[in-house]
Amino acid sequence: MKNIKIEIKWALVFVLMMLVWVAIEKSVGWHDEKIADHATLTNLVAIPAVAIYLFALIDKKKNYYKGVMGYYQGFLAGLVITLIVAALSPVTQYITSTFITPDYFHNVIEYAVDTGEMTREEAESYFNLRSYIIMSAAGALVMGIATSAVVAALVKSRSKTSAITSP
Repeated sequence: MKNIKIEIKWALVFVLMMLVWVAIEKSVGWHDEKIADHATLTNLVAIPAVAIYLFALIDKKKNYYKGVMGYYQGFLAGLVITLIVAALSPVTQYITSTFITPDYFHNVIEYAVDTGEMTREEAESYFNLRSYIIMSAAGALVMGIATSAVVAALVKSRSKTSAITSP
């Protein structure tokens, strides 16, 4: 447990950021009157998400590996964060759908039907808590693995030979 203390901390920071992000989306109207903008603008969450992984791996490198961390060690740390975030995603989605934005599913179903993007049956089967729990867990895994791979490459320690040969 001590080995992954940093990963647990940053996974909880990530989950808290996601809940705050959804509250911001709700407060600016992306879940009701500006729901047409939601599908595009929600992708901005990638900025704080990547930043959290970056801070997490820098923290792991500095405070666990004493400033020297290889790619594999960084990727593994990111993977642990990802697994924790994915495991907590059903709870996060429940909190989101029940407390932060309880009308979201109704609103997005109405929007999808009104714009002709989906039939009511299609929209109701896609926009619901069960579906979103599955999508959030899968999304956390896919995006977390990809983010871990990229951020680990950025944070890994440079070898002395590469430092010598670099311009």
